[in-house]
Amino acid sequence: MNQTLIVLMMIVVLPMFALTRSAAAQDVEITAEPSHHVALENAHVRAFKVEVAPHAATLMHWHRHDYIFVTLGDAHISNEVEGKSPVEAKLYDGDTRFAPGNFAHIARNLADTPFRNVTIELLQDEKMRSAPAHWDKDSGEDSFNGGQRKILFVKDGVRVSQIELSAKMAMPKDEHVRPRLLVAVSAFELGQNSDGRESPGKDLKVGEMWWWDGPLAVTNAGSGPAKFVILEF
Repeated sequence: MNQTLIVLMMIVVLPMFALTRSAAAQDVEITAEPSHHVALENAHVRAFKVEVAPHAATLMHWHRHDYIFVTLGDAHISNEVEGKSPVEAKLYDGDTRFAPGNFAHIARNLADTPFRNVTIELLQDEKMRSAPAHWDKDSGEDSFNGGQRKILFVKDGVRVSQIELSAKMAMPKDEHVRPRLLVAVSAFELGQNSDGRESPGKDLKVGEMWWWDGPLAVTNAGSGPAKFVILEF
């Protein structure tokens, strides 16, 4: 083969090879993705606070587990799953969704405001996918004095509900002892529980979480309405 032709082929092929290696180098685990910050981890969940700047994007990163995400603020994103065409989505404040794991993607923020969410990996997903149903209710809405609760879905044995609670009001007490995770969609003052056990009694900012494994008695001790999502295990 002509030596000049070989040199020209190398000039073309080597930059393409470098670009391929560079793209592959950005395929990272979720814990190494700079926009994802671990906020809580235990035997049931690993929860991340996620923030992507306006018109920025995450690295291509892996979701090895099924997960639930709670959107904080309205958002307009492009979900770019590896090997698939991008899909645009408009999300609203408090939008809570489930996604099956074992894929890599880029989350691209198409808006002029930060894209924020809480991403909650379900660490026992493999075992719980085939577990028998154990909830008395897995859908529906309930109103109570001072608020309302909507059961959004049950996935991998986890029941996910959204609650709105007026100022100075409390949810009906749930005597069942089970693990729960509360995610604040709006900032509010979380009052002390009435069951005698230690509990936060603190201000929760948007996106902050509270893990609890006893009877549940949430009180909104603040002066404004509260909105939050509860995962029950």
